[in-house]
Amino acid sequence: MTDPSTPEAPSPNPPSAVPAPTAPDAFARAGLSRRRLLGTAGATGLVLGAAGAAVGRMTAPADATPLTSLGAGRAVFHGKHQPGIIDPPQARGHLAAFDLVPGAGRKEAAALLRRWSTTAERLMAGEPAPHDDTGVALDAGPSSLTITFGFGRSFFDRTGLQKQRPDALEPLPDFSSDRLDKARSDGDLWVQIGANDALVAFHALRALQKDANGAARVRWQMNGFNRSPGATAHPMTTRNLMGQVDGTRNPKPSDPDFEQRVFVPADGEPAWMAHGSYVVVRRIRMLLDDWEKLSLAQQENVIGRRKSDGAPLSGGTETTEMDLEKTGKDGSYVIPVNAHARITRPDQNGGAAMLRRPFSYHDGFDADGTPDAGLLFICWQADPLRGFIPVQRKLDRGDALSPYIRHEASGLFAVPGGAAKGEYVGQRLLEG
Repeated sequence: MTDPSTPEAPSPNPPSAVPAPTAPDAFARAGLSRRRLLGTAGATGLVLGAAGAAVGRMTAPADATPLTSLGAGRAVFHGKHQPGIIDPPQARGHLAAFDLVPGAGRKEAAALLRRWSTTAERLMAGEPAPHDDTGVALDAGPSSLTITFGFGRSFFDRTGLQKQRPDALEPLPDFSSDRLDKARSDGDLWVQIGANDALVAFHALRALQKDANGAARVRWQMNGFNRSPGATAHPMTTRNLMGQVDGTRNPKPSDPDFEQRVFVPADGEPAWMAHGSYVVVRRIRMLLDDWEKLSLAQQENVIGRRKSDGAPLSGGTETTEMDLEKTGKDGSYVIPVNAHARITRPDQNGGAAMLRRPFSYHDGFDADGTPDAGLLFICWQADPLRGFIPVQRKLDRGDALSPYIRHEASGLFAVPGGAAKGEYVGQRLLEG
């Protein structure tokens, strides 16, 4: 887990007073459709359970003012880059890897990517799946749904495209904090789904899994979440499950070198990866029982930032540059030499940087009550040899955070550029 992360997306609609919801038979009197009513929950920070309880009370006045629906948010499928990379992070996410079934090759893979692209375009527009729609997302809008596709190293062997495999897809090296489950790592194909509504996200996952039937089967699948847009009084950097502000130093699209750090250039190699990116996916378990035994001061020294507001221990606000040379009265560095934030700074790693767009996860509790929870680490870069790998190697040599995390699954995938209108994702590879 590295310090640069993704700030929470500003809410598309500022928080406003929430009128009490209506009962189903009072929708018409209140001027609200069921779709619009359901969409208000995310915009105001209400959880679905609370909204459902409020509906049951049937206390809405007949002249209740409809709220702007968060469900109306819509991302674009076709474009220079695939969706789900620079779009604001969503409240719900699913990650999945698929393996081609025995006997399936390049032809079957091309047909599958064509189906997946058609389905993704429709679902991101808030439309039903092109066939056998399950009805799970009826009444919901697009809810900022994004669907992203990538190829693992093994995909090129399965399809006879070894000569088109990028050099950047070399297997990641072993790291000391790795306790990897091979069954939950790697894969021929990778899918990322994000949405601001849980049902919309699940609907997309189920539709893609059905599309894959006969061509590919699920290898592994993980579920994640983020803070919902509108849950805070004003836009704020999100917190991870350790309670730390997490995302302060993430590269921003407004940075002059953002494109070259995150995306393969138009004249890059291989040609089919133009405007694409490489994603490293890691399931990082947080050892929360051990972490929560630390005092506040100890936790802050591990990270190098104040827990309350994310400001560096050297002073200032969240966005103040760290003063790595500042010392305390005892002559020691205010930001410890092994602090996570110090080690991961790009200027301490030859400029290495990556765009992080993670989800938190919680998969229940072990038999002894230990929470199985942590971070679905997702980072994007133009070249993992210059992004993730050098930073992780440095963390491996003495990061103060390492005793409190464990990497349990891993994958590296090539994510091609966006599909033009009339194209499917990966067409330049599979038909080139």
